[in-house]
Amino acid sequence: MSESAANINYKELYEASIMMVQQLNKSLEQQQKSNQSLQDQVTQLQYQLQQLTKLLKGFKSERFLPSAISNLQPELGFSADVAPPATNLSDVKKVSYTKTKKSSADIEISDNGTRLPDHLRRETTILEPTEDISDCEKVGEEVRETLSWKPGEIFINRTVVNVYRRKTASKRGKEVIIKASLPVRAIKKCLADPALLAQITVDKLVDHKPLNRQIEAFKRNGVEIPYSTMADWVGLVAKALIPLGTIHLKEMYKYDYWHADETGIAVLDRAKQKETHKGYFWTFLTGDGKMIYYDYQPGRGGERPLNILKDFKGHLQADGYAVYDELPLENITVFYCMAHARRKIYDAQSNNEKLASYALKEIAKLYAIEEACKEEQLNEEQIKDRRNKESLPILKALGDWMKKEYQQLRPKSLIAQAFAYSIKRWEKLSLYAHTGNLMPDNNAIERCMRNVAVGYA
Repeated sequence: MSESAANINYKELYEASIMMVQQLNKSLEQQQKSNQSLQDQVTQLQYQLQQLTKLLKGFKSERFLPSAISNLQPELGFSADVAPPATNLSDVKKVSYTKTKKSSADIEISDNGTRLPDHLRRETTILEPTEDISDCEKVGEEVRETLSWKPGEIFINRTVVNVYRRKTASKRGKEVIIKASLPVRAIKKCLADPALLAQITVDKLVDHKPLNRQIEAFKRNGVEIPYSTMADWVGLVAKALIPLGTIHLKEMYKYDYWHADETGIAVLDRAKQKETHKGYFWTFLTGDGKMIYYDYQPGRGGERPLNILKDFKGHLQADGYAVYDELPLENITVFYCMAHARRKIYDAQSNNEKLASYALKEIAKLYAIEEACKEEQLNEEQIKDRRNKESLPILKALGDWMKKEYQQLRPKSLIAQAFAYSIKRWEKLSLYAHTGNLMPDNNAIERCMRNVAVGYA
């Protein structure tokens, strides 16, 4: 062995090599984490771009057409969907009818065969032949009906109070003046009468016709109303209706099932000219959809809905916003909206189509059960029984499956975040299936929130 080879410290070389490999592995691991973090950011940005594109194009459909993902089904113990049974022609009921031909002299004509409403007033124009009919007898009529419109009329409601004086003086020798009392005004010293105030308010808040457009319509009729005046009128109407709103809310307290939602709206700040702050409409809808209450608040904090909910007792369905869970109210059972959970999974399809599609298929089964209950016109007890037998097993299996799959996912991935949202709330997402009267989602109140969005203009 040469002298130079004898002087080599192989142990130090080995240890140095090991250390270098460890450093390289550590650097590689850090690089992989960095790459994964960047990939997660790209996924998030792609998702945000997808959502913005939907908003710009006005396309918000969440229709899901499931593809075959049979390899996942054994994990939940569900068999593949089977085709519906073929219809047995012998079971089809025969329906017989007699077609009655109308007399050619008694024909009701409409452009598309639609029957026009009976409750509308009819204005009739009778047309006679131009020929001599002195030697004819009437044998029938041909009737054509079309919907028409008479433009609304703005007019001056002039009230005259007649004043009378008795011809004979009173016992004290004083004149006796008699006159009628003027009707009480809802808004004192207001130039507009209740009918006009109601029309302006309904046009603005129900039919979403901004005041500036209404003002232009009045101008076409020769009446100019300043914007500030009309805006003051609407404000005074709102103030006058406060007692009615209180009564309305008391009626809603008779229900034991409410939907809840909130949406932001830009509000002009009087303290800072031309600046806005974000206010919120806290909205509550009774379970049957018959009564709704909008409560404006300047913020979205948990204390905002307390004034409304402190007197409510029953089930409150929300979108998963944590504020509702934190309400210090023992009289309310909060549960969540399946549509919100589904939406997050739907939006994660681009990240993991296989897992997202399977979850969507199982949720679709839940909604198919709801549709069947509706079609069969089941009562609450029957719906509860159907849900217990069919919906609860699907919910339990799907919840367990998501927990299992979540363990294998990157926490920051879209599909992991979607699953995490549902897993955290699964018990309250499943609560509806233990009852026969609660709904699986909050779609009813979301449809009502569109009124606020349309009214932004």
